[in-house]
Amino acid sequence: MTGEKMLKVTGLEAGYGAAQVLFGVDFSVAAGQVVTLIGRNGMGKTTVVKSVMGLIKPTGGNVHFLGKNLTAHPPFKLAQAGIGLVPEGRMIFPTLNVRENLVATAANHSGSARWSLETVYELFPTLAARANNLGAQLSGGEQQMLAIARALMTNPRLLILDEATEGLAPLVREEIWQCLAGLKKSGEAILVIDKNIEELTRIADHHFVLEKGTIVWHGSNDELLTDTSVIDSFLHL
Repeated sequence: MTGEKMLKVTGLEAGYGAAQVLFGVDFSVAAGQVVTLIGRNGMGKTTVVKSVMGLIKPTGGNVHFLGKNLTAHPPFKLAQAGIGLVPEGRMIFPTLNVRENLVATAANHSGSARWSLETVYELFPTLAARANNLGAQLSGGEQQMLAIARALMTNPRLLILDEATEGLAPLVREEIWQCLAGLKKSGEAILVIDKNIEELTRIADHHFVLEKGTIVWHGSNDELLTDTSVIDSFLHL
C-alpha cells in the first residue's frame, strides 16, 4: 500500500576505523515512493548505503525494513528481505554474458515474481540484443542498464540506486532517467542517490539532504523546488 513505511533508518552512525562519517542519520522510504538522498561529494551518501546494506557495520542507530530490525545484517539478508541494490561502480560479472548475469541473481523475494528475463528485456531492449555478450564487452551505459536489470531480477520491494548515472554520456543518462520514471509509474519504491538535481526533481516525491554526515533538510519535491536556499547552501557543487 502506498504510504506504508518500508525502510526506516533512525540515528544511523558509521565510519571507517576512527573516522566517523555519519552522525545520527534519519530517513525513510514509503511504499510507492521515490526518495532521494542528496548532497555534495564526500558528505556520506555512499556510507549510508553501505551501512543500510550491511556492507559496513554501523556503530549506532537502527535499520528497519518492513518492520524488521535488519541493522548490521549481512548483505544477503537484506537482499532476501527484498532490497535490491544497484551499487556505485556497477559491479557486474565481466566474464559472464548478459543473460548469465541476470540469471545469476534471479530470485523472488517480494513474492510477486514481477521481473523476469522477458520483462527486463522489455525495459531494456539493448540488453536483449546483447544477451550473449560478456559483461566486459558492454559499454558503460549498457553495463549500468545490466546492473539495474540484475537488481530487478531479485524482484525487490525496494530498489536502491547509488550514483546510477555517474560518468555516463548524456543520451545514456537520459535513458536511465526514463527507465526510473517508468519504474515510478509502475509503483516501485526507489531510493536514489545522485547529483543531478534537475532530473531528480522530475521523478522524486521526497528529498533528504545530507551535509557532513547529518540530514540537514528534508521535504517534498515541491518544497525543494521552492526553497532555493537549500539548493544554494547544500547542493551546489
